[in-house]
Amino acid sequence: MGFSKFAKQVVSKHYPRDHLVLASILSAALVVTMVFTPKESAHGAKIMALPTQESPLALIPHTPSDSPFTDTVISNATQDAGFAEWTNLEVQSGDNLSALFTKVGLSAQDMYRVLNSNEEAKVLNRLFPGYQLSFHIPEEGKLNQLKVLKSPLEGYLFTLHDTGYQVESIIRTPEVKTTYKEGVINDSLFMAAKRADIPAISIMEMADIFGGVIDFILDPREGDNFGILYEEKYLDGQFIGNGDIIAAQFTNQGKQFTAVRYINEEGGVGYYSPEGESMRKAFLRTPLDVFRISSNFSLSRKHPILNTIRAHKGTDYAAPKGTPVRATSDGVVTWASRNGSFGKLVVLQHRGEFETKYAHLNDYANGIKKGSRVRQGDIIGYVGQTGGATGPHLHYEFLIRGVHKDPRTIVDQLPQAVSLDPIELPRFKEQTKNLLERFLQESVDSRLLSLNHVDANSQLH
Repeated sequence: MGFSKFAKQVVSKHYPRDHLVLASILSAALVVTMVFTPKESAHGAKIMALPTQESPLALIPHTPSDSPFTDTVISNATQDAGFAEWTNLEVQSGDNLSALFTKVGLSAQDMYRVLNSNEEAKVLNRLFPGYQLSFHIPEEGKLNQLKVLKSPLEGYLFTLHDTGYQVESIIRTPEVKTTYKEGVINDSLFMAAKRADIPAISIMEMADIFGGVIDFILDPREGDNFGILYEEKYLDGQFIGNGDIIAAQFTNQGKQFTAVRYINEEGGVGYYSPEGESMRKAFLRTPLDVFRISSNFSLSRKHPILNTIRAHKGTDYAAPKGTPVRATSDGVVTWASRNGSFGKLVVLQHRGEFETKYAHLNDYANGIKKGSRVRQGDIIGYVGQTGGATGPHLHYEFLIRGVHKDPRTIVDQLPQAVSLDPIELPRFKEQTKNLLERFLQESVDSRLLSLNHVDANSQLH
């Protein structure tokens, strides 16, 4: 006897016939409901089951809208005819325009019609990962509008007219808010910023601002503290990114440094002390990208960033292979090749008979060759282990008229970058007065809040 026949006999023996009929009807209804009823997504959005679609991303809902500025960014989404009028794609690495048009059900002819419409359409030939493309397709195969956002604030809108596609620029102005945060160094600047929830880009900018007065590799000590007042950008109430630092303060071994942003009449931006002295010095105090180092070393040590060895003719900075090396001042490359025990070496000649050397490089940065001009902070190479090096590190030398000097002590004796002209000081004071007052108040408020928090915790215990 077959298994199915045996099962039917067993079921018939134990359940009445009318019960079995009712169960069969309910089962059929359940199957129909499961197939044709829209499912709820994790966010409560209705998702129509489309078993014929090959990609699971086809199940991601699109948000219909009458406005091209309502964005629902979906990576590698596919368009189903009649499912939504707007389809939004984010350009991924390796994507091309033809593939993106095909993805939304448009032909090569549709693509060329847009590309040949006007001069601005050239932006479509230079798509970069992260660009947002929104296709308005009211009916199958008809592209009514195409929006291309290079960023949340800038892009183009192509609109179909009788004579082809017309284009208009999209320029949006974000709402700018300021926020104040501060931290205390217990191990490294990198970790202190992370604990204070300070964006990496902002703390790196702070290191650049104070790069002429503080060596963030060797100078910071446990107990040093810092505070920054910086911009945050919002669009339609949504955070879209961080702006510039407006003011910053760093206390290093009891010595306090303060910098404020100043915009001159020509629109040039610089950072100055409250007295109008430029924070940009003739030479940076360190040639290494400190944050690339801090992210690669163990944080279990007291000084996790790197080991440093003093040599009689320079300073050796032990750092991971590939760490970017920066020019400490403006100059001209006079050597970019191998040189005996130095291995791969870059030599820069600076104004005033100053010269710096960067040895044991793993490789040179693009464009670095004899005769190249570099600016302070430009990447000129990467830490390596070439020549006589026994481990990856940078050997950095500082010379004046051919005589070696200790770069750690000589920098303080060098001429500083040009500060504000006395004639401009009144304008500087007027622009930065309220800024400094607010920075001071934010700092006081933050400390009071911290003290109250400590007192509350002590009372609980």
